Amino acid sequence: MDVKKGTSLGTGALLEISFNDLCFYERCGGGTFGSVYRALWQSQNMIVAVKRLLVLEKEAQVLSFLSHRNIIKFYGAVVQDPNYCLVTEFAPNDSLYSYLRNANNTLDFAQIVKWAIEIAQGMNYLHYEAPVKVIHRDLKSKNVVLSEDWTCKLCDFGASRFIGSTIKMSLAGTFPWMAPEVIQSFPVSESCDTWSYGVVLWELLTKEVPFNGIEGFQVAWLVVEKGERLMIPSSCPPSFRKMMEQCWLLEPKLRPTFAQILSRLKAMSEDESLPDLTNSFLHQKRVWQKEIQATLERLKRAEKDICNKEQELKERELQLKERERSLIQQFNIVKLEEYDVNTWRDVDVYQWVMQFRASGNTADLAQYADLFLQNHINGRRLLRMVEKDLREMGISSVGHVMDFQADQTANLLPRESVTITLIIGHHLRKGQTLEPV
Repeated sequence: MDVKKGTSLGTGALLEISFNDLCFYERCGGGTFGSVYRALWQSQNMIVAVKRLLVLEKEAQVLSFLSHRNIIKFYGAVVQDPNYCLVTEFAPNDSLYSYLRNANNTLDFAQIVKWAIEIAQGMNYLHYEAPVKVIHRDLKSKNVVLSEDWTCKLCDFGASRFIGSTIKMSLAGTFPWMAPEVIQSFPVSESCDTWSYGVVLWELLTKEVPFNGIEGFQVAWLVVEKGERLMIPSSCPPSFRKMMEQCWLLEPKLRPTFAQILSRLKAMSEDESLPDLTNSFLHQKRVWQKEIQATLERLKRAEKDICNKEQELKERELQLKERERSLIQQFNIVKLEEYDVNTWRDVDVYQWVMQFRASGNTADLAQYADLFLQNHINGRRLLRMVEKDLREMGISSVGHVMDFQADQTANLLPRESVTITLIIGHHLRKGQTLEPV
């Protein structure tokens, strides 16, 4: 068996697995920092999920501490450079996000409450029952998978933090699910996960994509600057409405804990009138879906206004010969050229990719900016990326891969210099001394 007890990260034991012991099948998704594949763990004759990583960092450490029926089971890691991998249980029924996007899948009150409870149980374990308190920081329907018996399990802990290690946030997570304090990189508590849970609950009730069709940074602007929230249909049962609204309170301390959420869900499951009320709401989707669409159209108009203002700002900058500012700099992003690439954050890399818009030859590369941000590629990781990494991240165009590598070599990688010292002296040859005449 190609397994051995290896290095301990923190107090959680890390089981080392040989890369050659894994037989890879199809890709089944992408998560924080890497792509996920279905694979056969040959020595165990077990189908597993394998997440390939650019670097082996904290996610293995987080997973090694955790054990709960609503948390994806962690088997071990491949620690040989460059084949870093995490090996976990395989969830054959895909993600909750995929399930909700399938029009043939229906939900009723009982199923919604069951899954809402299971997700809350997993989060309550992370916050209050695990050996160390963990903030997930990236809770969303894409990071909830469905096991063979249709149990919800939380996965993708690449953005997670142990309480005590740091409380300062980077822009981890995905904007439609992110709390305002996360978007603004303010210090956070476990309440940021409560906000995200409210969005997942909204998804369960509506089967809609949160802020569908609105760009990530525009969502951030709407939530932080304009105080916008996801539209809750007017006919939504009051108990569900109240829970979502409390999850989305601006003051983190006022949001409910997951223990409180579980208590309320239990009470809701025992409410004899709520199943019929909820199922009636679900059957009327054609009616209340129009409310959501109308809100999205309003927000998209606001997004267009933002774009117009951005264009006006650019024209003013051209007059003043100040081309550095952009929308991302409203969030206090520094001028990249003044800093070592190794110190860049994921949002700085995002800005670097977005700057390709101004280049005629490589303008198409800007379309990948969100991809770099979603995979949390910082400057250090950017410098280490090779063609294989770009492809695994989702850049399939050969030309675009070559353009990225060319710009990486020309503008990011350190240049070697050679100093040539010229020594100028006198060259003498022995001979007769000239006598004066």
